[in-house]
Amino acid sequence: MSKSRLPMYLGLAAAGAGGYYLYRAGGDPKRATRQFEDDASRAGSKIRDESQKALGHGSAEEIGASIDHADERAAKFAKEEADKLNKTRHNVAKDVNAKIDTFDKTVEQKAAEAKSGVSSWFGGKK
Repeated sequence: MSKSRLPMYLGLAAAGAGGYYLYRAGGDPKRATRQFEDDASRAGSKIRDESQKALGHGSAEEIGASIDHADERAAKFAKEEADKLNKTRHNVAKDVNAKIDTFDKTVEQKAAEAKSGVSSWFGGKK
C-alpha cells in the first residue's frame, strides 16, 4: 500500500529533461543528445573545480606556479647561505692563520732566547 513514489518522480524528471533538450534542439534527437552531453560535461567540470577549491587544491597551473616559486626561493636561500658560509670560512681561516703566525713568532723568539741562554752556559756568544 505504501509504495515509494521516488521512481515515478525520477521518471518524470527524466522525461522533462528529455523534452527540454529535444525542444532546444529543434526536435533533432542527435543534437539534443550532444547538448545534453555538453551540459553534463560542463556541470561535471564545474563540480570538480569547486570541490578542488573547497578542499584547498588549486588548478594545475596554480600548483605548478607555487612549486616554481618555492623552487626559486629555495635556490636563492641556498645561494645566500653558501655565500655566508664561504665568507665565514674565509674569516675563520684568516683568524686562524693570524693566530698561528703569532704563535710562530712567539715560539721563534722563545727559542732564540733559550738558545742564547744555553750557549752562555758553555761560554758561547750571544
